Amino acid sequence: MKTYSFNKEERLKSRKLIETLFRDGKAFSIFPYRVIYMPTQLPTAKYPLQAGFSVSARKYPRAVDRNRIKRLGRESFRLEKQALLSAMQAKNLQAAVFFVYLDKKIADFSTLRHKFSVILNRLEKELTQA
Repeated sequence: MKTYSFNKEERLKSRKLIETLFRDGKAFSIFPYRVIYMPTQLPTAKYPLQAGFSVSARKYPRAVDRNRIKRLGRESFRLEKQALLSAMQAKNLQAAVFFVYLDKKIADFSTLRHKFSVILNRLEKELTQA
């Protein structure tokens, strides 16, 4: 049975891990997102993948717009992550991922969901290849 959730434990909140991710992680871009990822070894991690989302305050000065973009991104990720998670569990991998929104306008949900399926397929290839 598939569980379409995005729990508190799946969110990337550790400041130390985020700083390490931005300093040492690898990245690729699939418009409208820049994806920064890094394999991790978290002994207490219940979930194999932790994800964070970011939107530039310079491009979107209104918090309402930033929050909407992050909400759409989290929802798209939540619905599309199953294939990546099953591949990571099969190979016993763990990773931290950060999604940075780059576009100057707010994309609709269907576009973001399609882009997340493409992003997560590429991320699966990158993580299982390494």
